[in-house]
Amino acid sequence: MTLETVSGGTAGTWLLGDLTVNRIGFGAMRLTGSAAFHQGIARDRSQVIGVLRRAVELGVNHVDTAAFYFSRLRSANELINAALAPYPDDLVIATKVGPTRDASGEWTTPARPGQLRGQVEENLRQLGRDHLDVVNLRLMGQDSISEHFGALAELRDAGLIRHLGISGARPTHLAQAQAIAPVVCVQNRYGIDARSSTEMLHTCAAHGIAFVPFFSIAGEGREAGAIHAEEEQILAVARAHGVSPAQVRLAWILRQGKHVLAIPGTGNPDHLIDNLAAGSLHLTEEDLAVLDSINCTAFCADCHQAREQIQHPSR
Repeated sequence: MTLETVSGGTAGTWLLGDLTVNRIGFGAMRLTGSAAFHQGIARDRSQVIGVLRRAVELGVNHVDTAAFYFSRLRSANELINAALAPYPDDLVIATKVGPTRDASGEWTTPARPGQLRGQVEENLRQLGRDHLDVVNLRLMGQDSISEHFGALAELRDAGLIRHLGISGARPTHLAQAQAIAPVVCVQNRYGIDARSSTEMLHTCAAHGIAFVPFFSIAGEGREAGAIHAEEEQILAVARAHGVSPAQVRLAWILRQGKHVLAIPGTGNPDHLIDNLAAGSLHLTEEDLAVLDSINCTAFCADCHQAREQIQHPSR
């Protein structure tokens, strides 16, 4: 694939409420350093700003961020503001609230419902916006989210938020939220080797809600980034197509349903191009069978049938 053919739009589009986004977006968590949050070495500011601008030039119009994405020297929101403001009309910025970090970077008690307005306003200030396109409530282990989600619904009614989503959630949480206000997306950890959210993947498909997996490339590396000891099945498929393992992981994610949005993140311009190229990678049924065999569970035995039901609901 040549650079001229790489685009954020090659995997198609989906709706977040009334906002159309390309299915390959950009996750901002790793903009702040070589490791997540306050650890690691700060990235070069000019390089990160260049990556953000290049992503938008190449058709990325969905950026995922949070005010608690910051390191000792960098804030993801403020980098986004510096790089992209004044924002393109079609750019959708999704953020999340709930978790709380103090000035030193340590995690503290999650926000109570009455504290969510302050977190929303902090995102507005850092991003330089008068409203937020999408705000996800990031769950922190609670069984009921009604009070928290209700507080965000009030901010939506007040015009500070356009659309709402949830993150780290189960189908019961989605039902609780939908009883209060429309949900446009669910962000959960999901990938080739992390499929505990398969039920939520199906539930979102049934309701026409975007499913937005995170750590799809990082795998077990999670916040620290991609693992170095890659699964042999992934390496085999990557070699067969002459692409990177990251591309294979993202292409597999995109094949899980047309409602699935990928949000790979990077501060490396070469990795950005590699990630976007995943939208044009065609995985064969044989490839999918190999990849579905990783960490096989009861669900994985029916992977092909499940995928067919998501992509072709009439079958």
